[in-house]
Amino acid sequence: MRLIITGGAGFIGSAVIRYLISQTDVTVLNIDKLTYAGNLDSLTTVEKSSRYHFAQADICDAAKLEKLFTEFQPTAVMHLAAESHVDRSIDGPADFIQTNIIGTYTLLEATRAYWQNLSEVAKKEFRFHHVSTDEVYGSLGETGLFTEITAYQPNSPYSASKASSDHLVRAWHHTYNFPVVTTNCSNNYGPYQFPEKLIPLIILNALVGKSLPVYGQGENVRDWLFVDDHARALCLVLQQGQLGETYNIGGHNEKKNIDVIHTLCETLDELLPNAQYKPHHQLIAFVADRPGHDLRYAIDASKIQKTLGWQPQETFETGLRKTVQWYLENETWWQRVQNGAYRGERLGLNTMIT
Repeated sequence: MRLIITGGAGFIGSAVIRYLISQTDVTVLNIDKLTYAGNLDSLTTVEKSSRYHFAQADICDAAKLEKLFTEFQPTAVMHLAAESHVDRSIDGPADFIQTNIIGTYTLLEATRAYWQNLSEVAKKEFRFHHVSTDEVYGSLGETGLFTEITAYQPNSPYSASKASSDHLVRAWHHTYNFPVVTTNCSNNYGPYQFPEKLIPLIILNALVGKSLPVYGQGENVRDWLFVDDHARALCLVLQQGQLGETYNIGGHNEKKNIDVIHTLCETLDELLPNAQYKPHHQLIAFVADRPGHDLRYAIDASKIQKTLGWQPQETFETGLRKTVQWYLENETWWQRVQNGAYRGERLGLNTMIT
């Protein structure tokens, strides 16, 4: 397999590439624009491999995509490139519309043009894997699970843009018989995650004695998925998923945000017995809730388990401990990130039209 991965310098994309280069014989071309969340430091363990290639490019640039497809001659595409942070989408939705909708359309058309010129045998073997989120489904009540047939009801600019991209991929399959598979995942966590997201933000704030912000009362529930488990699932769906199908990927780990933060504090207390700010839970600060904050997400991942045999290897407890340990041992990585565009400021409060 010769695989193009878009967004491969991001959190999930880099995990997929590390897995593919270390565990398979797949050759990868990583196409990434290298926005604030794209970080080539996350790929230092594989960057010298002869099977790894990188091109800095915007998925909205059709001419550049055409050139890369012609040169690399992929047998598959995994599309992860996206603006992904809900709070940023509240402050600045335009980037989300451009990348997640226009970018996906541009990539679909570039891939389709390439695919149409393949031999009949190569056409049948080719596939386009679109990676999406459970946030397209909206908010659950206290019971129930998202399934692959749950109606879409996005509630943020981010989730609306991802829902739009999902619909484009589906339409290209049904209109053009374009060979696609789609996955929708729950909240990812693990090593190399950009520190605007909850778990790394809490860890890094706690290390320096900054407040640990909790939206509202911390009652919002998320289903947590360790990123390496997700990477395995994505590669499995890419190779064995049925064309035209959607697969939900979840970690079977529903947790209230406040419980996640308390577990993080307890883990830090244990791993840092001489910490200056121990007990770390004293740093918790409740802040104004995010506008349109979905109450609960929970994934029914039984389809991928039954049809493809995937299930997560990490529990929330084992995955979280590995994550905390990684951040404690990789200060150079996250300090280089924090020295860039993001320094832990509160996002997602902008209600002004600019």
